[in-house]
Amino acid sequence: MPVNEQPFQGVRLQVASEKSYDALLTALLDDIGHAPVKMDEVVNRHPSWDAFRDEIERKAGPSGFMLFSLLDHGAWTRKAGLSQRAMRVVLGNPLIAITMLKHDPRSGLFAPVELLLLEESANTSSIVYVRPSSLMVVEPDQPLLDAASALDRKLAALVSKTAGG
Repeated sequence: MPVNEQPFQGVRLQVASEKSYDALLTALLDDIGHAPVKMDEVVNRHPSWDAFRDEIERKAGPSGFMLFSLLDHGAWTRKAGLSQRAMRVVLGNPLIAITMLKHDPRSGLFAPVELLLLEESANTSSIVYVRPSSLMVVEPDQPLLDAASALDRKLAALVSKTAGG
């Protein structure tokens, strides 16, 4: 079976915060929601794009994103003797994702996006993420790059708001 291999390079960003880990997590969830959206239920509830879109618009937080999943790495890594708290957050918005998927369905491999919140000290933390466009745009594709760059800006704004103030 033929395999098409395309090396590419993602860009990882780490944004420091003077907030405690708990304050950082709370600030993020206050924006994107504290309960994960059950996307399968939303999809099954609405037979039309318009009805689906309307519910997604209602569920999106001020940043335009919603929570899909939390993975508490810190909970299980403590069992291995590590003490740093870490939360992987899966967030996104299908209305944003469709702007990229319509240009290249393979971009769905990186939508929704993920953030990693790290406890750096008792009073500081950070957010680590990979710039979405650096993962999604592997071949020259200006419409895809434009859409992915818009996602980059939205995600950077959320991270800045959450980490800073």
